[in-house]
Amino acid sequence: MPFETAVVRAALVGHETPLLAVVLARAPLPPSLGALDQAAGGALSRLYSAGDFSGKRDETALLYPTGAAARLLLVGLGKPEEISRTSIRRAAAIAAKRARTLGVPRATLYLPPEARAGLTPADAAQLAAEGLAQGAWQFSEMKRPSDDKRPQLERVELLAAEDGDEITAGHRIGAALGAGQTVARDIQVLPGNVCTPSYVASVAEELARRHGFEITVLDRAAITEDRMGALLAVAQGSAEEPRFIALEYQGAPGAPIVLVGKGVTFDTGGISIKPAQNMEDMKYDMSGAAAVLGTFEVLGRLKPKVHVVGLIPSTENMPSGTAVKPGDVITSHLGKTIEVINTDAEGRLILCDALSYARRYRPACVLDIATLTGAIVVALGHSASGVMGTDDELVEEVRGAGERAGERVWPLPLWDEYRDLMKSDIADVKNAGGRPAGSISAGWFLREFVEGFPWAHLDIAGTAYTDRDDPTRVKGPTGVGVRLFSEFVLGRQR
Repeated sequence: MPFETAVVRAALVGHETPLLAVVLARAPLPPSLGALDQAAGGALSRLYSAGDFSGKRDETALLYPTGAAARLLLVGLGKPEEISRTSIRRAAAIAAKRARTLGVPRATLYLPPEARAGLTPADAAQLAAEGLAQGAWQFSEMKRPSDDKRPQLERVELLAAEDGDEITAGHRIGAALGAGQTVARDIQVLPGNVCTPSYVASVAEELARRHGFEITVLDRAAITEDRMGALLAVAQGSAEEPRFIALEYQGAPGAPIVLVGKGVTFDTGGISIKPAQNMEDMKYDMSGAAAVLGTFEVLGRLKPKVHVVGLIPSTENMPSGTAVKPGDVITSHLGKTIEVINTDAEGRLILCDALSYARRYRPACVLDIATLTGAIVVALGHSASGVMGTDDELVEEVRGAGERAGERVWPLPLWDEYRDLMKSDIADVKNAGGRPAGSISAGWFLREFVEGFPWAHLDIAGTAYTDRDDPTRVKGPTGVGVRLFSEFVLGRQR
């Protein structure tokens, strides 16, 4: 069964549930939990008095009280002055992950008024719903059935003991963002032999049918007819056909926001082949495409008053006798020629054709998202994505959306001096500028194909997936970009 969240309007004491999770700041037991403590026979106050729980960030305590709740899970937020949107989302994710590992089919989450730190009930409910979806996610569809017969976590309810209308309104947004992030992670995690360009297109088609989007899917012949020479060059080494996908949601008239996602479903590096170690992680090279598809799931659920187009160029990057070679010169959709210095710099090639294609929509702005460079991991690690663009106000708008979403980005400059890194002796531009400023030179390459619209580029190579478990999620895909894009789009409603 798919995981879901819901709102239940009930009193805190007497609500029957296999697990009641309560989120608490690092402070004395709040007055709002006095009745719950009494119903639990004083178990909470004894726990605090013994010093076994104080509400530190990520701290948990599990109790088996008498009463309607079979289990009581306390989750720490940290110091009251440090409570933020991120900490509430994080605590909810911890609660959901713990509920999943305990093997309960459903659970209830309660966020006391003292733990909201000035946030409205609606905002707190949105953040909690986002966190619950993050923490509950796991992928086991490709494993043999386990001998563990405990039930799977299917549902977590937000307990609205007060402020029910506001909590319901906030939950609606948070549940949609959580569902969109789940769509993205479910696609990201798939291996390259399953998640091919045609599979990505089928996911987009299913979204379009379910939510009533307009969709266009171009196959190799249509891509050739549209003269997307850079996308075709990357695709020519693979037996899998490329696809170019255009989704459109028309929730309002006017110029659209265009979201472009890199959809390389597996990246060997081509002739400039990658090292064998960790190459299996290159199934995540379509994480930008997954972010766009996940955002359209959000749009379909919330139906905001905004016009959005999603463009996904999708292909494999493989070495073969037909693959593009270092030194080849190709012609892009815009008409500019490109000297291919490194076939492993393929993401920018397929994105440049999509950026050129975007002109036909006369967009209000264009945002692209891609696992583009290893250099961004060196610069920012795994805590933030890089952002750069042609319009400072747009870059700041993206940065603000990332702060609200808990998906931080940090600006990098696109000064004119960096343009020299992309100069070619025999073509209009080359696709790789060497090791210095690797993320910026990739951004400058994309800028060469931006004409007539404000543009920002997000490099998520360090944030698209994680190689370790943490208290809030399992190892694997993160679905990064969905919440950021959604916050950006919702902020532009007319």
